[in-house]
Amino acid sequence: MSELTVDSVQEWLVGKIAHRLGVPADQVRTDQYFDEFDLDSTEALVLSGELENWLGFELETTALWYHPTIADLARHIVSERAGDGAAV
Repeated sequence: MSELTVDSVQEWLVGKIAHRLGVPADQVRTDQYFDEFDLDSTEALVLSGELENWLGFELETTALWYHPTIADLARHIVSERAGDGAAV
């Protein structure tokens, strides 16, 4: 993966959510809460696992709870990764 940026994380998340919802990516807002995307718990778990695989490290289990939008989560991931370089 190239350098991890807020934009790259947001782009990945938007693409995955749009695909799961069957809508164009431009219909997925980065400030919309994850629970507003109508993903069931299984879909959210799969998405989280795919995100971890793409990132190459595990997220804390509360990441989506404390960072409930695409924009918030992307900023958190990049900030945590830049902060110590260790698995988040």
